[in-house]
Amino acid sequence: MSEPAKSEQAKRRHAVKFAAIISVVCCLLITGASTGLKPFQQENRALDRQKNILRAAGIVALDAKPSRDQIQSLFREKIHEAVVDNRGNFMKPGEVQGLSLYLYREKNILKAYVIPIESRGLWGKIKGYIALEPDGRTVSGFTVYSHSETPGLGGEIEKAWFQKNFVGKKIYNSAHEFVSVSIARGSVDSLPRDTRINHVDGISGATLTGKYLTRGLKENLKQYEAVSVRLRNNKGIIRE
Repeated sequence: MSEPAKSEQAKRRHAVKFAAIISVVCCLLITGASTGLKPFQQENRALDRQKNILRAAGIVALDAKPSRDQIQSLFREKIHEAVVDNRGNFMKPGEVQGLSLYLYREKNILKAYVIPIESRGLWGKIKGYIALEPDGRTVSGFTVYSHSETPGLGGEIEKAWFQKNFVGKKIYNSAHEFVSVSIARGSVDSLPRDTRINHVDGISGATLTGKYLTRGLKENLKQYEAVSVRLRNNKGIIRE
């Protein structure tokens, strides 16, 4: 092999070796950054959930942007985290895993209780919270903190205008039967008058998102129906 050919081959080997070294270094840097940032990412996710619980409970306005310290302070002061079983009984720490529940209360007077929501969406999971008044029938707030819906269409579920529609809606119909709260196809004004209180306005062009979220809300609220009955009968007094 001629000297020029050998030189060219050596250059290629050096180039491949250099590229391999750079790739390894980049991978190590990315892995290190990911590992180092993980605690911060987990903290930010927890903070976002706390903020959405406060919003659902009506403690923080939907369009407000509280600081990290304000969120943590309000959450510690106003929200009591509890676990209940499917019969509505409050469970002690360390007992068999049950259903998470967030109580907004002042002293022993219940102001609202917040239920986690997880629903199928068009492109992925929809996660949020729905709050009920102590009567166990009336929605006092609703938020979404995670979804994969299409921006401008199903993605409108994260907007304040959509979430505000839930306030004051009922999960019971005029015959005192549990029906949950549903997303209408269009405006609730097109529905029979006696069913409007159980529906919110739909999102134009997002029929499937509304359909899946309606189903998810009903499934999740049904799981908590026993605790809703218990809290309703206690007239807002917490007896754990």
